[in-house]
Amino acid sequence: MHITSILTPLALASLATAGPVQVAERQAQKLRIMPLGDSITEITCWRAFVWDQLAEAGYANQVQYVGSQNSNPQNCRPNTANWDMHHEGHSGWLAIDIANNYLTNWLRSTPADIVMFMLGTNDVFRGRSTNDIIAAYTKMVNIMRAANPKMKIIVDLVIPLGTGNNAAVQALNARIPAWAQGLNSTESPIVIADCYTGYKTSDLRDGVHPNLSGDRIIASRVGPLLLEYVRQSLGQ
Repeated sequence: MHITSILTPLALASLATAGPVQVAERQAQKLRIMPLGDSITEITCWRAFVWDQLAEAGYANQVQYVGSQNSNPQNCRPNTANWDMHHEGHSGWLAIDIANNYLTNWLRSTPADIVMFMLGTNDVFRGRSTNDIIAAYTKMVNIMRAANPKMKIIVDLVIPLGTGNNAAVQALNARIPAWAQGLNSTESPIVIADCYTGYKTSDLRDGVHPNLSGDRIIASRVGPLLLEYVRQSLGQ
């Protein structure tokens, strides 16, 4: 696990006047967190609200979100005005395709220490089997650990569907705990964020994507687990 160096006030002050190479080098000292997923990661606000939790805990200068995307499509307005918008959320993409074709290069381009992901909604919509989705999860974990043997992983239970085959979402979620337990390790732990229990279809804006209340539910389930990983990684 890459352990960040705490930036001093002097270092923070000098960051503003540093050149691009110096900025990149100093940012590389931070703990790197990848929000990975589909549109439920890309065009939502939960990652902004999770960043608020990081900032409120005093970690904003010691961590960074990483990913090839740097966007705020929903014009999210968290309490932290300068929140990090980097992510690896891709609307409409399948877990199967991400595992087979993309994740290796993403982690090579933007290395991570912690990955948090919710994937499977699009696979369900396109009729992919639970077995195939779980196999994709396994391949993703193997890719993550090949990139970083000490990767810490947060896997979200998929939020319910208000339209389409919610039974398939339930079937996938039912498999995730035993799957995670089977792959969990001391060096590279896997924890589950239960984003399904208590999540109502009224928390969806269109039957698929979270509305503001739904975003806050996801953040409330993911954020505490991420904070614990951050504390562990920083030795606190």
